[in-house]
This record gives sequence, C-alpha cells and structure tokens, in this order.
Amino acid sequence: MDPGDATREVEDRFGLDTDENPDHLGRLIGFFVPQRLARRAVDVTVVTDRDRYAAGDPIEITIEFRNRFPVPVTIETPTPRLWGWAVDGLLEASNEPRRRLRDVGGGQLSFRSQERKRIRRRWDGRIKRVGDPTRWEPATGEVVVSAFLAVDGRRPAGETTIRIE
Repeated sequence: MDPGDATREVEDRFGLDTDENPDHLGRLIGFFVPQRLARRAVDVTVVTDRDRYAAGDPIEITIEFRNRFPVPVTIETPTPRLWGWAVDGLLEASNEPRRRLRDVGGGQLSFRSQERKRIRRRWDGRIKRVGDPTRWEPATGEVVVSAFLAVDGRRPAGETTIRIE
C-alpha cells in the first residue's frame, strides 16, 4: 500500500484490521439502519493460505467482514463478543464450555460505506478437548473453518474447507 495513502490499515482493539481514519458522522448514520438490514449488509469470507496441510503445519486464516451497502451500518451484538471463529463448529477450536455474557451488555461493530475489516489468525491445527485430563488433539481429514458476526438468530457467516493429512 502506498505510504501516502490516507486509508492505511491498522489493527483495532478487537483485532480487526481497519483504516485509521474514523468516520464519526458515518457511524452515527449507521445507527439508523435497522438491524435486520444491517446484518444483511455484511458478507463474511474465510480463506486460508493453502487448501491442504500436513499435521502440525500452522494454518493462516484470514477473515473478512465487508459492508456491501453504500451507506454506513452498525451491527449490535447481545454480548461484548463481536465476532468469532470456529473449527468444525467448535468455537476457537475448543469444546470448552463458554460463559454466558448476557448480563454484561452488548457490543457494536460499525462499518463505513463498503468498508472491509480483516482479521488474521494462525491456528496450530489442534482441537482443545476439555475433560479430565484436558488434551489437544490434532485435527485430521476435511475440516471446516468458519467465522461469524456474534448476533442472535440468523447471522452473517462464512466458511472454507481444508484438508489436514
């Protein structure tokens, strides 16, 4: 990216790559878009650096949230969790029970018109199995890596399938 480009990407406090120039007026306008429309505005894509991996290889995951609408939108979440990722349906590649955060309050994720937010994660290819004892098992075969916005009901989500041999 050109060093003089005013929309240089930076990682925000939620781990999302976004450009560094906040649009406060656009964010305010985004609050007026109904949630059912705002949720439909956001596409989620998940890509990995390869389709096949050997057991033990690190897996580079890129998640992108994109506002398809030409107007700003704000997505409201029932808990502070704004987004999540999973492996074969296991949140953050773990079967660990999650605490309910409903009483803590909600969160908000704002997008400018057609804005993209990216997240990059490195997964070691193992699944955490909580029990007695807790153990880490290597994932094998076809594995579905997914990501979503953490809203109730039908939520924006995307996925990709990889093979670990």
